[in-house]
Amino acid sequence: MARLTRSAARARPPAPVRAVHIGLGAFHRAHQAVHTMADPDWGIAAYTFRNTELPRVLTEQDGLYSLQVRGDGEPQAEIVDAISRAHPGSDIEQWLADLASPDVALLTLTITEAGYRASGDGTAIGRVLAGLRERHRAGGAPIALVPCDNLPGNGGVLRAAIRTAAAGEELAFRSWIEDHVSFVDTVVDRITPATTEQDIATAARLTGLEDRAPVVTEPFSEWLLAGDFPLGRPAWENAGARFVDDLAAYEQRKLWFLNGAHTLLAYAGAALGCATVDEAVQHPVLASLAESWWDVASRHAALPAEDLADYRQRLLQRFSSRGIRHNLRQIAADGSQKIPARILPVLRAERAERRMPEAPVATLAGWLIHLRDRQVSDPRADELVPLARSADAPRRVLSTLDVSLADDGELISAVEDYAERLRLSAG
Repeated sequence: MARLTRSAARARPPAPVRAVHIGLGAFHRAHQAVHTMADPDWGIAAYTFRNTELPRVLTEQDGLYSLQVRGDGEPQAEIVDAISRAHPGSDIEQWLADLASPDVALLTLTITEAGYRASGDGTAIGRVLAGLRERHRAGGAPIALVPCDNLPGNGGVLRAAIRTAAAGEELAFRSWIEDHVSFVDTVVDRITPATTEQDIATAARLTGLEDRAPVVTEPFSEWLLAGDFPLGRPAWENAGARFVDDLAAYEQRKLWFLNGAHTLLAYAGAALGCATVDEAVQHPVLASLAESWWDVASRHAALPAEDLADYRQRLLQRFSSRGIRHNLRQIAADGSQKIPARILPVLRAERAERRMPEAPVATLAGWLIHLRDRQVSDPRADELVPLARSADAPRRVLSTLDVSLADDGELISAVEDYAERLRLSAG
């Protein structure tokens, strides 16, 4: 079987690099790259600072990979050709050259929620700052930064992170950032589970080509953006992106209803022995918890009730799809970064009205069990795991999210009791 390359796939030549991406992974390749492919005049130079194998494989495949779109029937495959170059993070010279180029109009980022809270030369924010510094030295062409991670007001979060990282820089450089670097707010949504060996075999069957970097995703995709693009942008709307004036209500809906439910299922579901999202929503206890969570979140959401009802129905269909085996372990990573945005706003609003909502309590109880009993992937794992295994664990763990939670004795007791309930239910 022939290896996937541009000649073997009869793909068009690489487009000129006009966009740079940091965080080369499955979600970027299922989302921003697919949208960019809709505009043949824009190519992406994609970088990853976590993985050296993926850029090597993509380079061997001329930047191409197959995208499997899975619903409940036979998966469909297409070849994505938007990545013109793929680079490991060690290719610093090329990274700086790309960010300095006046031909490059924008930088997209998928660096996870935790990536915006870490600065320093070796971090994603440090790399972006170095690239901006080089761009300023090379003439200072404007650029748009487009974060695509699940954070409320992610453009503002990125702006604040860059400002903090640049605090010790020269005034002229800091002023240039304020005047010539735009920060675009986005809402992104497409479920993209980790690729398996079976997915690689399926890619070969569907395309007739050997692809060592396939991506699996669902039919649904959403991208909402608000902000300025001083040097232009791809025609992302050709692939369904929408440009709006205010994203706040949509951010809230996505973070609370989709991401919040995912977090609930990841922790409570794992505690009850489930491994994937579709398995979890078939579990009667978890299905009830998910509906309860959406009921509670609806009381505090900004969008009209009919919009929320329609969104809930679509989420349930997406979660139940057998075509997407979204692993709960993957979703459970970085809980200390996700829970404050996805769960706590609703919980605080409920506690302010003296209610004790079951679903957020179940989420926190499941997270406590996760920290105590499972392999933890979290930037604060060294701090959290010992606390979860110590005396007075619920109070000490929850205080790391919000000090005020430690003063809510009723909540602490409820979380402790629910953790025991989950343990007994798991048998």
